[in-house]
Amino acid sequence: MAKTSDAGNTKLTAQDILQFVPIAEAVATLLKPHAEVVIHDLRTQTIAYIANNLSRREVGGSSLAELKDIGALGTDVIGPYRKTNFDGRQLKSITAVLRTMTSEPFGLLCINFDIAPIEAARDALGLLAAFQDTGAQPAALFRTDWQETVNAAISDFLGERGLAASALAKDDHAALIEVLEQDGYFAIRNLVPYLAKLLGISRATVYKHLRDAREKKTSEVQA
Repeated sequence: MAKTSDAGNTKLTAQDILQFVPIAEAVATLLKPHAEVVIHDLRTQTIAYIANNLSRREVGGSSLAELKDIGALGTDVIGPYRKTNFDGRQLKSITAVLRTMTSEPFGLLCINFDIAPIEAARDALGLLAAFQDTGAQPAALFRTDWQETVNAAISDFLGERGLAASALAKDDHAALIEVLEQDGYFAIRNLVPYLAKLLGISRATVYKHLRDAREKKTSEVQA
């Protein structure tokens, strides 16, 4: 049986908070992979939904938000304000207070935007502007710089899928290694340790994904 709550004589069920899920998904999809949207249920003070989870919190976990504090605020929009993610990344956040028809707060919709890529781009542009009269990189040098070639391939992979290198999941690592294998990059000596360091995973994990990619390729050929 669904739980109910009397908020200003308005009956609310435990499912009412989930009516905002499409909004959360729409915002997260628009800003993916850089934004997380979290819906908090103030009645139970728990997380009701997370879209594009960047904080590694779980649905049902504590919201760390007190209903009495939110009720004391005279605004429906809180922020923007700065937060620090579990991995040290800086987030620009804003919160909307969800209210009943009688203005009783019963939920929060929080958008947490990862500004690290923007700050990195700003810093990179600053460094770029500091260089004057630099010539183009010689083509011969570029051909021998295998790391730069691999970096370009990884950048293409991320760009095509709208991913950020810092937010890759296990399946993304496997897909990236499969693409690199298909394009023949694993003929490059020392690629495995370079990828392991770049992706923040172990060499054993790289070899496992590589083995899976090759087995998949073999099975497709035999089929």
